[in-house]
Amino acid sequence: MKIVLFDIDGTLIKAGGAGVRALNRAVREMTGCPEACKAHELQGTTDKCNFDLAFRAGKGRKPTKKEMDELVRRYLACLPGEVKASMKAKKYEKVKGVEKFIQRLSKTPGVMIGLGTGNLKDGAFIKLGPSGLMNYFAFGGYGCDSHHRAEVLEKAVARAAKLAKADITPSEVYVIGDTHRDVEAAKECGYRPAAVLDGFGDDHLILRSNPELMEKNFSDMKPWLLWMGLEKDPKGVSRGTYICPDSPIEHAHYGRTGMDLRDIEIGMAKLREARRKAVGGR
Repeated sequence: MKIVLFDIDGTLIKAGGAGVRALNRAVREMTGCPEACKAHELQGTTDKCNFDLAFRAGKGRKPTKKEMDELVRRYLACLPGEVKASMKAKKYEKVKGVEKFIQRLSKTPGVMIGLGTGNLKDGAFIKLGPSGLMNYFAFGGYGCDSHHRAEVLEKAVARAAKLAKADITPSEVYVIGDTHRDVEAAKECGYRPAAVLDGFGDDHLILRSNPELMEKNFSDMKPWLLWMGLEKDPKGVSRGTYICPDSPIEHAHYGRTGMDLRDIEIGMAKLREARRKAVGGR
């Protein structure tokens, strides 16, 4: 069983800044701060984290639980109007090729597709609504599940396993996002990361995070299908598994990023072990 998890913003759709405008409005209503989101980089993190940072920027302190609940309520109330505003301004769009790609995956036996997004669940549905893509996703992990992106992905996989009534092998989980944080979270879980370069992420940071695959968008499906093993590689190799020490591929990667592939993998393994210990050996 292969599990394919998609981020939303910059990977499936671009909502024309609707989420940021909605959060700014919600924080302004509660604190008077007009542009709280300008104080922090929000791409690739979770809504739980973003809401906390935005409130702190507006109020100068951490929100109470009651204040956070109110902020979420106001944000979700503002979001539909902001999505409509983006559509009216023709700034709402699907990432090129994504609908045909998802259609292909949805018809492939042994493949389950879901969401792995930092958006709140209700916010995710609101943002995806106009795209017509929501019906393809029967499960997901969301920003309301955790502050931490890796735990969001793990929640999505747990839900997939429950639906499939089967154990899921980490190496069969494919995570597609548009920022280096998506890649890092996938690696932290032992999943297989890929990146879309036509989103909101920084290309240099994505390259340094070392995803298995980087493509501008989904207009050419073949690299994506080869990566997932859904089409036979004409060169007879499995993508993302080049492990020869001191290979030309490693040298090329080091020359472009200043990072050694083995050091990256060792570092991620240590991070996973530290997180397991921090949460009680889970």
